[in-house]
Amino acid sequence: MAVTLIALAVACPGFAQAQDEDDSPLGKVQFPISCIEGAQQEFNYAVALLHHMTYPQAKAAFERVVERDPKCAMAYWGVAMTLFHPLWPDRPGPSVLQEGWASIQQAKALAPLTERERLYVAAADSFFREPQASDYWERIRRWEQAQEILYRTFPDDLEAAAFYALAHLATAPAGSSSLDHQNRAAEILLAIQAENPLHPGSIHYLIHANDVRGREHQSLDIVRRYGDVAPRNPHALHMPTHIATRLGDWEEVIEGNLRAAEAALEHPAGDGGLYVWDEFPHAIEYLVYAYLQQGADKAAAVQIQRLQSTESLQPGFKTAFHLASIPARYALERRAWEEAEELVPRPYAAAIDWDGFPWAEAVTWFARGLGAAHLEQMDEAEQAHDRLRALEATAQETGEELFARQIRVLRLGVSAWIAQAHGQETRAFEQMEAAAEVEISTPKHPVTPAPTLPAHELLGDLLLQQEQSDKALAAFKRSLELYPQRFNSLLGAARAARALGEGESARRYYAALLEMSAQDGGRPGLVEARAYLDEEHNDEE
Repeated sequence: MAVTLIALAVACPGFAQAQDEDDSPLGKVQFPISCIEGAQQEFNYAVALLHHMTYPQAKAAFERVVERDPKCAMAYWGVAMTLFHPLWPDRPGPSVLQEGWASIQQAKALAPLTERERLYVAAADSFFREPQASDYWERIRRWEQAQEILYRTFPDDLEAAAFYALAHLATAPAGSSSLDHQNRAAEILLAIQAENPLHPGSIHYLIHANDVRGREHQSLDIVRRYGDVAPRNPHALHMPTHIATRLGDWEEVIEGNLRAAEAALEHPAGDGGLYVWDEFPHAIEYLVYAYLQQGADKAAAVQIQRLQSTESLQPGFKTAFHLASIPARYALERRAWEEAEELVPRPYAAAIDWDGFPWAEAVTWFARGLGAAHLEQMDEAEQAHDRLRALEATAQETGEELFARQIRVLRLGVSAWIAQAHGQETRAFEQMEAAAEVEISTPKHPVTPAPTLPAHELLGDLLLQQEQSDKALAAFKRSLELYPQRFNSLLGAARAARALGEGESARRYYAALLEMSAQDGGRPGLVEARAYLDEEHNDEE
């Protein structure tokens, strides 16, 4: 890989090699600006960080360009561009919108010298216009439209192409399985790759374009190269594991996120470096998820303890989501229903404004509701269901359709298991099937490695409990198609096949479970798999 990267670097004349402050590479960017000569290199470095979504460091770098050349309009454009995060779940508040608007006004007042620069500033202006208005998605749509004008006006500008591809991904519809936006963005990004294989945005945004069902096998050579292009950048180390997660390659997920978590601790966030960057809990959740699929519960617990003992985590949606999601996953993947039912909503309430994060809060209520339903604590289960309904309404009212759909899947799942606990098997099946239908038509958000529990997997569990083993096996197979190599889907499929007397299928699923699992995994499902295969082996002898 190192030889390949050297060859690529030689093959990209005319592009500036951006390097981090410790001289580690960030990829190759050439973004010419009409500012003083000494500002160009720092500007290219800042743009590289922007493409890596290393937003706190990118903002500081653009501010250094301002210090070097206070009349550089594009430096103020760059500061504004770090203040909104198109693919992330956080939303800029009034003070941030005002700050971005002020930066753009400064850029406009400096009268950018070229049409190209004026269109870049106009595109950012389209997002920050009317900073007092609250409709985030209207801002994103305006930004995409302005980026398209820039891209069509300067089709040979690789930066214009990259930012338009990013904007096009950001406006992909929340309730559709269409890949039109992802396919179009990928087409643009691959064209950038053809000219500059080390362009950080082209690789990064291509991974996001491929992080959807139906594109996960595309351009794997490019996807896997990202961490080598920027070997100390936390997000670059982490991003290939989005695709590895979709493919069920748990060792690759673990290796990449161990490196990403370590690198994230080297990148403080906030003014003055007050916080541990939220890329750290992001990497930890992917680590915990992968360990749990291997049945390596002790290794997952170590990472949870690592997160919980880390002080000054960056407050915001990503941190809130991971603080809620990780303990929920740890309980639910192990089917530890009492632990799930005892989870406390809104943890770390003194540091996190939970009112703005309904989906994150909903994950805890889902775990509590599912745990309570399995324990037949019906008052607690109904309380969780009612709270999920309220959180779904909140997300809907604020225009967050994707978040509302994610919460709807959780609510329907809890509703199904409440019905099952009441002996209402038909209603339970209908509610769980409805959850699966909503989930399959809802894009996975980049903040999460996968659904808290896949709806088809829960449907399989439900059908097993209803002694409908043939339908249960079909549900588990579908779950494995959507989310390969999941521990509980393999185990459920083995149990369903066994109940149907399909010994060869049961043997195959149990063997697959053992093959991917940690050698020291002690989860009951692994004990069950070993016992079944040993018994089959003895019968053959």
